[in-house]
Amino acid sequence: MDFSIPTQTQEILDRVRQFVADELYPLERQAAGRTFRELVPRLHEKRDLVRRLGFWQPQIPRAHGGMGLGFLEHALVSEQLAYSPYGHYVFGAQAPDAGNMEILLEFGTPGQRQRWLQPLLAGTARSCFSMTEPDRPGSNPVWLETTAVQEGDQYVINGHKWFTTAADGAAFAIVMAVTNPDAPPHLRASQIIVPTDAAGFQLVRNIPCMGHAGDDWASHGEIVYDQVRVPVENRLGEEGAGFAIAQSRLGPGRIHHCMRWIGIAQRSLELMCQRAIARELAPGQPLADQQTVQNWIAESQAEITAARLMVLDAGWKIDHIGARAARVEISAIKFHAARVMLEVVDRAIQAHGALGVTDDTVLQYFYRHERSARIYDGPDEVHKRVVARQLLKRHGYRRR
Repeated sequence: MDFSIPTQTQEILDRVRQFVADELYPLERQAAGRTFRELVPRLHEKRDLVRRLGFWQPQIPRAHGGMGLGFLEHALVSEQLAYSPYGHYVFGAQAPDAGNMEILLEFGTPGQRQRWLQPLLAGTARSCFSMTEPDRPGSNPVWLETTAVQEGDQYVINGHKWFTTAADGAAFAIVMAVTNPDAPPHLRASQIIVPTDAAGFQLVRNIPCMGHAGDDWASHGEIVYDQVRVPVENRLGEEGAGFAIAQSRLGPGRIHHCMRWIGIAQRSLELMCQRAIARELAPGQPLADQQTVQNWIAESQAEITAARLMVLDAGWKIDHIGARAARVEISAIKFHAARVMLEVVDRAIQAHGALGVTDDTVLQYFYRHERSARIYDGPDEVHKRVVARQLLKRHGYRRR
């Protein structure tokens, strides 16, 4: 096994990491008490700088204006971007736009790419992905209530969605809706592009999470689709292919989520170390001398390193044997990396004492926004079941 990183990739990682530290850490300190929308002008100034440096959209092929990084290269860059909550946004690699770009690149028609993809690539528009429903469990993505009924050359969409990330200010949504109710479960839904200014599209609210509703990109919207009409040509791929398209996005996307979580954990560990050195319990007695704190630091480093190697192994297998064959590894990293990240963040907050839960550090942002890592893209329990069933199957177990 060769764990080395090519020199050219390492140079990119070093430069990205330095940019995040020099340009984005100061913005974090300015963000206290401000909405995300108030920060957008400053963030777009940083985007212009990213473009000039040649780092815009690392996940997008060069032919479409991105860096054209390979799958694992992008995963490594994603870890560096995650050191700041604004990293992915400033580099044009933020969810859900990054995933929607991938969908449009792979499944979009030339007309769809021209109208919907180009503004995303240029960074002049945002999008959202509308799948989760309040009355249906996210752990069962083939059981949807939202419908899209074809009438002539239009779909009429009715339904209720929530936790549609970044719907506030988005130009369009990619909506998962049932178009073939009598088909087998995995062939019932389609993905359809819906402009947010379409009649009947109602952004009900930005859902408050732990006391913060958020705004603009940093929000999760509740949406009602009430007799929304869009052309049939807005469908992505074949009718009934919505689940398959979603799966093509989710498997590789989990690698990037996990690398992002590892970046968050590593930043939190760095803050914990800095606090342990700077904070004195009494004159000449730094927090770093406490064995409990030393244990936190050592355990965090070991757990982060192990999680990172697990994720890189899963990414390597996706590249070489495909996402389906690597589903055990993908599910394992999803629940393991999320747990490691949250434990390291919690230790860092504990090391900071009361300061750790204030808006004076980025730790509170990580704590509030990343607890959901154990829920979205499949809750821990679902991924553990996937791993267990596959392992049991290898030993002769068959579901009854």
